[in-house]
Amino acid sequence: QAQLVASGGGSVQSGGSLRLSCTASRNLVCVHAVTWYRQAPGKEREFVSGREDDGRTRYIDAVKGRFTISQGDEKNTVYLQMNSLIPEDTAMYYCMRRCQRGSVSSNYWGQGTQVTVSS
Repeated sequence: QAQLVASGGGSVQSGGSLRLSCTASRNLVCVHAVTWYRQAPGKEREFVSGREDDGRTRYIDAVKGRFTISQGDEKNTVYLQMNSLIPEDTAMYYCMRRCQRGSVSSNYWGQGTQVTVSS
């Protein structure tokens, strides 16, 4: 099955760290770009961080200096390192990448991984 899997979420105390993974199945060939979103209860999904095909990264002000996108040793895995977590970071986190399966290119979404930060 062609899919993107987001994992690594959990429950941590304020100040803690988590590393989220976004892994594409081996039957997908994905571009270098990746985007992370999050959705907190009762709120709309928001952009958190993104990496362009040329490697440039973007972060919303709320996470700058705390979150970092990095490439895994395997090409199909991208990480979102989250440090100094605060309760406002509590949300379901999603990754999105444009990938190709055979001759068809589509946007693939991870299923979401829950991050809960307690004070």
